[in-house]
Amino acid sequence: MHPASDVQPNSRAEAFRALAPVFFYFAIGGVATVMLGPLLPALIGRYQIQDAQAGTLFTFSFAGQLCGAWIAVRNLRASVLYGALLSVAGCLAMAWAPFDLAHFALFVNGLGLGLGLTAGNVIAGTYVTEGRARLLALLNTCWSIGAILCPVLVRACGPSHINIFFYVLSAIFLISAAASVTIPRASARERQQPQTKSRLPLSPSMIFFFSCALLLYVGIENALGGWLPTYAVRVDPTAHAADISFCFWLAEMAGRFLMSTPLNFLSEKNLYKAAATLLIAAQALFIAIPHLPGSRIELLTIATGLAIAPIYPLILSFLLSRTGKHPHLGPLFASASLGGATFPWFTGIVSTHFHDLRTGLIVPTIGTFLILLLATVIAQQSKPRLKQAVAKSS
Repeated sequence: MHPASDVQPNSRAEAFRALAPVFFYFAIGGVATVMLGPLLPALIGRYQIQDAQAGTLFTFSFAGQLCGAWIAVRNLRASVLYGALLSVAGCLAMAWAPFDLAHFALFVNGLGLGLGLTAGNVIAGTYVTEGRARLLALLNTCWSIGAILCPVLVRACGPSHINIFFYVLSAIFLISAAASVTIPRASARERQQPQTKSRLPLSPSMIFFFSCALLLYVGIENALGGWLPTYAVRVDPTAHAADISFCFWLAEMAGRFLMSTPLNFLSEKNLYKAAATLLIAAQALFIAIPHLPGSRIELLTIATGLAIAPIYPLILSFLLSRTGKHPHLGPLFASASLGGATFPWFTGIVSTHFHDLRTGLIVPTIGTFLILLLATVIAQQSKPRLKQAVAKSS
């Protein structure tokens, strides 16, 4: 991989060609990251468990991602390769594992995702210096495409044949592992960076704030993406979990794909604040209205997906504009997986305690309020050259 300071891509097409294996991995990684959402009603029936127990499946999956993210940036190319292979093993095990062993299988799959997704974000976020936010948004759009295809694949396999889903997913991860060997190797100068950089160029307080932002975002996204399909089925028995999951991830993908449009007239900081505010409002409606018809649930789900879409690419842009490619970014990305491990689990605990999943959605709503407050410390106004690059490439 060529660092931005050495080689700048001559065109957007050149950058896409160089990063094609990463984009492909992100698509299949999107399927594996969100699969518990559309699968959850079937898994609850398969294992005969309560919401609090179901939440532990999320915990083990994202605990694996935490561990993978911690070590990913030490060797970016190898992280994508070995991450895909670990997910092959985890998905194969999930096809037959009973409830207890399913936790281990999900941990292994999560370990692979933590390696690959973290490395992919750093590769793309440091490949260019101008238009970084847009490239990261497009990369995460690929992840969203996978997230959208996940409920389609689940529904095609059928709730009584989820083992077929895991076999198919394993095969695609194997293809991704083969493709990842074509990712360009690090340059000689880049391999020396771990020896010349010993500390992140961030103050301890900024490390803490960025860790919190990443933790909160991933926790919110996975609490909503994981539990909204189950919420919809319980509120309206005619609803399909796969349809709600499809709406959420499709809206998120659309929001990331169209993210460059508001950046033409809004700063990155103001877009971040507007998106977080809209997300709070959408979640408040889920909580405040006890009996939503299926069509209203779908509309609110779409609004939620659109609102959450720009937040993660913007957090990454704020972070990487300060740090560049750094060997100690792993712990920061690991904190994101900690959010995925705790928020869905805690949402399930609150739901079981109050016997109402609607009450459980208070958990991601509080998290969104906190992520809005962080705008004052992590967000930067867009640099003119970034906005010009975004406008030019649109």
